[in-house]
Amino acid sequence: MLWELLWEHKGKLLGILAGFIFGIIYLLVGFWDTLVFVVFIGTGYYIGRKLDHKEDLREILDRILPGKFR
Repeated sequence: MLWELLWEHKGKLLGILAGFIFGIIYLLVGFWDTLVFVVFIGTGYYIGRKLDHKEDLREILDRILPGKFR
């Protein structure tokens, strides 16, 4: 049951994991630790949620940075 739940939300899980890893790296080396840590995890969750809903990554990036990913 737990594996089914994790598999159903694999994009969100991978996004949070990526944000967490980058956040830990930043915490070990940088400044404004907590704020940037939360931003990384939030961004990872946002992109993972979009991937779970089968949205194209290029469309997501085009909405964030118009004209850069055509």
